[in-house]
Amino acid sequence: MKKNSGFYQDILNQKDINSIFDDNFISNQKDIDEAEFYYGISSLLNKEHMRPYQIELIKLQKYLEKKNQKMIVLFEGRDASGKGGAIRRITRFMNSRHHRVVALGKPTEKERNQWFMQRYISHFPTGGEMVLFDRSWYNRAMVEPVFGFCSEKEYEVFMEDIVHFEQDLVKEDMVLIKLYFSVSKAEQKRRFQRRLNDPLRQWKLSEIDLQAQDLWDEISEKKYEMLRRTHSRSAPWHVLRSDDKHKARLEAIKVILNSIDYDNKNLSLNFEPDNKYNISVQKELTSMRKDKNY
Repeated sequence: MKKNSGFYQDILNQKDINSIFDDNFISNQKDIDEAEFYYGISSLLNKEHMRPYQIELIKLQKYLEKKNQKMIVLFEGRDASGKGGAIRRITRFMNSRHHRVVALGKPTEKERNQWFMQRYISHFPTGGEMVLFDRSWYNRAMVEPVFGFCSEKEYEVFMEDIVHFEQDLVKEDMVLIKLYFSVSKAEQKRRFQRRLNDPLRQWKLSEIDLQAQDLWDEISEKKYEMLRRTHSRSAPWHVLRSDDKHKARLEAIKVILNSIDYDNKNLSLNFEPDNKYNISVQKELTSMRKDKNY
């Protein structure tokens, strides 16, 4: 790309943002790779669009500190559904002393012989802290049974007990937010291919990732049961369609911001869920009964 960042900022400052994508405008610019142009402008627009919501996240974080409130946010979804990118956008400007991102690896031998929830509880927040789980105890609801990492009995015990466990957390004044990033089969395949071909992304591919497309239907069955059986009034699931990463990230931020009535909320912002991307559990289950694309 031969145009510098000042060029993009000039475009961003235009009164009519839609004119950026006008064919005549593009044709009047020299030395522009059109694909890079669209990508660059979209990235700028997305960052500017998200910025005021990221400011709100800082206000919410200060409120948690002030009230000594504890918050847990679970990020669940298939491989390449966009969980990690969403977490990075959410935490980018937040005070690192008062939030933690937890992404647990394979359990140790000791952990395998403990109560299943014990390894997660040890990472729970203290007062004034937010903890974001990049995958959580819901591994036992989807990944573990499909890949044979738990027994059928262990799976059933988890599915029967987890709703009561989460209800107890909420009763103890824990703010618990459960986000499920719902990527389509075709988009997951495209993202895997991109990882495979890009040296900067190849580290993201695991052995399990490579089997995800072949096991799509099996994982769909477990996803369906997880949403159906573990969605509750006290700890509901928020299903975010994530083929459009920016939209899913923005909806995730809205869910978090709407969870607490924090101080100095900017009421000029739109906090309403976009039902094209923020899907009710019932709608997701209905869609899954028709086909297994998500």
